[in-house]
Amino acid sequence: MYVTSSTIEPLILNHSWDRSAWELANLYLLSVGAELLGKEAPRLVGLSEETTCYVSPDYFADDPFADFIVHEAAHIFHNCKRRTIGLRETRTKEWLLDIEYRQRETFAYSCEAYACVVARAKSPAERRELAADYGSERRISEERVDPATVASIVAEAASARNGWKVILARCAPITKPRSAFQIAREAIAARVLTDRAH
Repeated sequence: MYVTSSTIEPLILNHSWDRSAWELANLYLLSVGAELLGKEAPRLVGLSEETTCYVSPDYFADDPFADFIVHEAAHIFHNCKRRTIGLRETRTKEWLLDIEYRQRETFAYSCEAYACVVARAKSPAERRELAADYGSERRISEERVDPATVASIVAEAASARNGWKVILARCAPITKPRSAFQIAREAIAARVLTDRAH
């Protein structure tokens, strides 16, 4: 949804969460060059909540690697539960994509840059070239994201057969390695089941 002078008032008045309404107000104020609502106000050009994306016209700058629509759509994948769109949900598969919480912005920026690379490249060599171009300068000012990590993910994705899988793997939740005790317990349980079967 575009945040403009004609949409901002109903968005704020009808919003369920005060914090989000405040962020939307600041997003709009920043886009028109007005003073923000406090020193701690976020300097946003877009915002995603559950399955809704809010876009400021400021995001559409001249950066060839910027695509806010892809960025915010990427957030929907970890904000939307499978059952919301009619998919089966299990104990281990609740969300459309399982993304490590601390990697959510990294995931969105990586998807954004990689989508731009894929859209512009005409060959695998050109994809790698554009990914190197992306990584050659700092393009992200977001404090929660390491630009070098995003550049590394985009470079790896551009070199892979399926770059989207690379991005997903690099941003997946970190699984804890099993301890020797857990491995032994699992082996004993498997042995007991085998013995009972005979």
